[in-house]
Amino acid sequence: MSTTTGTARAPATLTLEQIQQAFDRSPYIASLQLQALDANYDTQTLRVRIPFQPGFERGAASGQWHGGPLAAIIDTVGDFAVGMLVGRGLPTINFRVDYLRPAIDTDLEAVAIVRRLGRSVSVADVELYNDQRALVAIGRASYATA
Repeated sequence: MSTTTGTARAPATLTLEQIQQAFDRSPYIASLQLQALDANYDTQTLRVRIPFQPGFERGAASGQWHGGPLAAIIDTVGDFAVGMLVGRGLPTINFRVDYLRPAIDTDLEAVAIVRRLGRSVSVADVELYNDQRALVAIGRASYATA
């Protein structure tokens, strides 16, 4: 894990280590094996690595990621991009994903950026990249911050 980047944070924020602990404490999120790489409070971005697992396959022995885990990853990483700024995980209000190309025989990296940090609703965009840095999916979600 890299160190957290950025300048001084407000007291309510989550550190990179706290984000990883939250990933590991939730049985469902832990099953995704998310690895928090970097939290940048200045740019309001969170980077996460996700290793491929056979249980994520679209078809047996295909090596192709199923869209369900991709959607779960996008929602979770977007949630914690906002959550790192407010100090906790948040409920999702609305969510969408666009699948751009198959992810086959690859680990993934998710990059989330907070687009709006509001008092009651916040929005994050998430991009998923394969090992060759090709964009495989994008998503946007809104979260309740009140």
